[in-house]
Amino acid sequence: MKRVILLLFGLALIGLCAPATTPAQQPKIFKIMTEKLKASQDLLAGIATEDFNKITRSAEELIQLTKKEEWHVLKTPKYEMHSNEFRRTAEVIIAKAKAKNLDGVTLAYFEMTMSCVRCHKYVREVRDARVPTVRSGDAVARTRP
Repeated sequence: MKRVILLLFGLALIGLCAPATTPAQQPKIFKIMTEKLKASQDLLAGIATEDFNKITRSAEELIQLTKKEEWHVLKTPKYEMHSNEFRRTAEVIIAKAKAKNLDGVTLAYFEMTMSCVRCHKYVREVRDARVPTVRSGDAVARTRP
């Protein structure tokens, strides 16, 4: 039961991840985030069915996605730190899967999901800080392109 709750929580967190980009970047980012979501869902399915080969393949695919140009939506040290954390946890998932350690894989999957959430939060904060504000009397409105 505890595993099911943890897996459902992880899936819900992945669903909350939404790319934060400029309109010109959106098609490329949408594609890579869709691929990321599919690989993450496959990884979760591998955890649920204790399919260590599927877990390994999915984690390897996630690592490959981080090497694509479209992945790098910001060129900041903090964004790089988030990306590195994501890759590191995917590598831990692979190591735990090779050791047939399902609890270790599940914990690393949760950590990876949390790294996604932290990174997406950071990207949204940077994007929101860049959105121009328009003052109208005492009211302040944010405008989005």
